[in-house]
Amino acid sequence: MHGFIPNAIHNTVAMKLIVHVDGGARGNPGPAAAACVVSTPAGDVLDEQAQILGTATNNVAEYRALLLGLARARELGAGEVEVVGDSELIAKQIQGIYKVKHPAMRPLYLEAMQALRGFANWSIRTVPRAQNAQADALVNAALDQAAAASG
Repeated sequence: MHGFIPNAIHNTVAMKLIVHVDGGARGNPGPAAAACVVSTPAGDVLDEQAQILGTATNNVAEYRALLLGLARARELGAGEVEVVGDSELIAKQIQGIYKVKHPAMRPLYLEAMQALRGFANWSIRTVPRAQNAQADALVNAALDQAAAASG
């Protein structure tokens, strides 16, 4: 079947993915990690990633999680993303409801907005931590692993 390309590849421009993101720091600032879980709207998990960040604040970790999730969604071919997280501050800054006042956050905000412009459509919303449990668990596992490696 020379030249056969599955429909899934043809439809990537319109493909919508759900991106659960979470970041956390033990201490604020303290050892930090970011994580994302990328799934289809039907709930099929396509990818999970966690990243150790070194020392950072919780808000920086939340932005790093957003950036990680957007990058993975882009690599998986998403044309549309629905970002789900438990940080009201990050969501409201991205939505333009809150201003980004902290100078260290501004570059992360700008990088996130640039990444979002790469999608035809996007949305961001917050949920209680319990509804973001998979991403939260990845963050905590990464922090536990980093603590064990350094201890």
